Amino acid sequence: MPDPSSWREMLGQIASTPTERERLASEIGVRPITLGRWISGESVPRPHNVRQLLQAIPPRHRLLFQRLLREEPELSSNSPIIDLSPDIPYSFIMQVLDARATTLDSLRFWTISRLVLQHALRRLDPDRLGMAITVVCCMPPDGHGKIRSLRESFGQGTPPWEGDLETKGMFLGAESLAGYAVMTCCPRTIHNLAAETMLLPARRIEHEMSALAYPMLYANRVAGCLLFSSTQVNYFTSDTRLTLIHGYTQLLALAIEPDAFYPPEQVELHMMPGLQVQQSYFASFRQRVHTIMAEAFSSQQRINSVQAEQLAWKQIEEELIRLSHNSPNQ
Repeated sequence: MPDPSSWREMLGQIASTPTERERLASEIGVRPITLGRWISGESVPRPHNVRQLLQAIPPRHRLLFQRLLREEPELSSNSPIIDLSPDIPYSFIMQVLDARATTLDSLRFWTISRLVLQHALRRLDPDRLGMAITVVCCMPPDGHGKIRSLRESFGQGTPPWEGDLETKGMFLGAESLAGYAVMTCCPRTIHNLAAETMLLPARRIEHEMSALAYPMLYANRVAGCLLFSSTQVNYFTSDTRLTLIHGYTQLLALAIEPDAFYPPEQVELHMMPGLQVQQSYFASFRQRVHTIMAEAFSSQQRINSVQAEQLAWKQIEEELIRLSHNSPNQ
C-alpha cells in the first residue's frame, strides 16, 4: 500500500472493505456514509469524532494517521489531538502510592478513590461527552461467610451526571452488570443498552448508553468492581481505552484493605430491589446510625461512627434481601 499523502487518503485505505468500514463506523458511533463523506472531503469530523477515530483505527496506523491529522489546517486549528498512549503517567502512579503510604486509615479509601476517578475521567472522557465511574464494593459477608450484595460506595462523573455521585449509592446484586462482573471475576460490557438489554443482566440508569464493569482483584480474590457508564454507544471498544480502564482499576484497588477482598466461592449475590424501593430505606440511614451508637454507649461498648455506619448498611441489606425474596417480581 503506497504511503498516503493525507489523513483522508489513509482513512480510505483503512476503510477499503465494507467490513472494516462498518467496524470503524460502529466504534465511532456514526453511519458508514459519514465515513465516506470524510474520505471524499464532503464533510469534516467534529472534534470528538476525531478522538473516536484515532482510537478506532488499527494501532499500527495510529502514529502516521495522527501526524497526517496535524498537517490538516481545518483539523489542527480546532481539534486537539489526544495522547493515544495507553500508559498512566508515572508521576500520577507515584501520587497514588504516596497517598496510600501517608493517608490515615480512615481516609485512605476516599482519598485514593477521588484521585483515581478524577484522573480517569480526564483521560477517558476528554471531550466531556458524559461519563460516570462508580466504585462498587462487596458488602461484608453474612454469618455463613457469603457475600450477598454489592454497594455503590463512591462515584464521580461528567455532565449530564453529577460530579459527585456518592449520594446515588445503592445496593446491587445478581441482577446488575456489576454483580455479573464480580461473580465471574471478569470484565463485562454492554455496548448498546438500548439494543442489548437481554444480553447481560443490567439495570440501566438515565443517560446511559453503554457500560463496562471491571472487577477489582487481589491475589485471586475480588473486592467489587469499577462501573463505567457512558452517554455514547460503543464507547468501550477501543483497546487504548480498555487498557487505561484496567490500569485505573488496578490503582483503585490500592484504596481497599486486603481483608476486603474475598475468594470468588464466597460470592453468592442475591437479587436486589430497584433504586426507588431502596431510597425509602436510605431515608432512615442516619437515624439507624444514631440508634446503633446510642445502644452501644448504653451497653458500654466501644464503637466509632464508621463501624456504626457499616452496621446500619448491614441492617438495610438484610431488609432489602428479605423484601426481594418476599416479592419476586420486585
